Amino acid sequence: MVDESLKRLLDAEAKAELIISSADTERQQAIEQARHDAHEAEQQHAVRVSEIHASFLAQAEQRAKQTIAELKRRYSERSAALQRTAEQRRQQSLATAIALLTSPEQPEP
Repeated sequence: MVDESLKRLLDAEAKAELIISSADTERQQAIEQARHDAHEAEQQHAVRVSEIHASFLAQAEQRAKQTIAELKRRYSERSAALQRTAEQRRQQSLATAIALLTSPEQPEP
């Protein structure tokens, strides 16, 4: 009877060791799978960061081009307005100078 109990205990211990060994193997596999998944996630993240960066640069470049075009348009408009004003002032100056030269002497106020 003691031999029978001892045999059952030894069998139970052997089964427990198999269960522990199996659990260790499963745990190690889970750890390896988690490492693999984490590595893949890191790679996908790096790719996504590159895509986001490229998209940001493209948008920034587009906004810069739009800003440059708007500044050029404003510069053109301002330049044309200044040229018109300068021409008007030149015409006024010429008219005033001609009037002064052609008019009889008038006392200056």
